[in-house]
Amino acid sequence: MIRVNVFGRSMSVRRVGGEWQLFNESQTGMRARVYDVVIPPELTEDELPGFLDDIYHEHASEQHPSVVIES
Repeated sequence: MIRVNVFGRSMSVRRVGGEWQLFNESQTGMRARVYDVVIPPELTEDELPGFLDDIYHEHASEQHPSVVIES
């Protein structure tokens, strides 16, 4: 599981059977799958921040200017 800060939103990505799955993470530890964003399976872990930046760029702010892998 890869935890990602997407412009201040806590999300996670995991690789399952050759595909990437994206999740919203709540403050209480609950996880909800995001079905309307399909991450191309050929992307590497290093390419995930750039892809998510392209998808969610409208959420960028001075406080959260980019997508960052947390762990």
